[in-house]
Amino acid sequence: MSVLPFKSGGYRFVEGVFQYSAGVAAEPGYRIVRVQFRAPVPLEEGFRRIERIVTAAGRPLTAFCACELRSPAPFTEAGFTAFNKIYVGTLERWNIFDGKTNPIARSNVCPAIAPPPEPSFHAFSYTEAATDAEPSFVIAGSGEAPEGRGNYRDHIVSLGDVSPAGIREKARFVLGEMERRMGALGFGWKDTTAAQLYTIHDIHPFLADEIVRRGAARAGLTWHYNRPPVVDLEYEMDCRGVSVERVV
Repeated sequence: MSVLPFKSGGYRFVEGVFQYSAGVAAEPGYRIVRVQFRAPVPLEEGFRRIERIVTAAGRPLTAFCACELRSPAPFTEAGFTAFNKIYVGTLERWNIFDGKTNPIARSNVCPAIAPPPEPSFHAFSYTEAATDAEPSFVIAGSGEAPEGRGNYRDHIVSLGDVSPAGIREKARFVLGEMERRMGALGFGWKDTTAAQLYTIHDIHPFLADEIVRRGAARAGLTWHYNRPPVVDLEYEMDCRGVSVERVV
């Protein structure tokens, strides 16, 4: 996996697909700050609020490095592509996305109960200067399919199998992908401060053996009763190692 610097943002990132990177880590002299909204904020208004918060912190908009979105329901493949083209438009205006490479790590999931009426921000992260900063990182969300293959459906692990065995296989793939992304940035589960899981299926049959034993719940596990963002995906995770977090 290629790791590239984003110097104007104070971080490096694992190269991913056009809509997001696979993960980000603060460069020396910087730390990542995570900000969670008390309630989902619609995309356009969310970008405005992010701009105000980042600017008030004395940072350029290029310091924006990660976000967590909430959408009304899983997209079709075509719908997901269309949404992503709208989303990256703001990143282009902020001189973050150059039309090809996107450094922003992202999760986008769909609450199964009381979803927002339109795609919205749940949280975001940015870098700030800090000479004594501990290393910090955010890993983008991954469902149970490799990315960059042209579509998801043809590559989904255990497609259509939501039996306990099928969900376990999906979880194994996603856990492996989290480890692969963290490893590219020089981190592992021991460095995480939070892990988030998104599925509507029962995880208890494999929670101990597949998640806890490998260290993925070392800081606890936040289970959101959400679906991944694309039809037919059933299981997603993201994780982070961030020491400064706040709610607005």
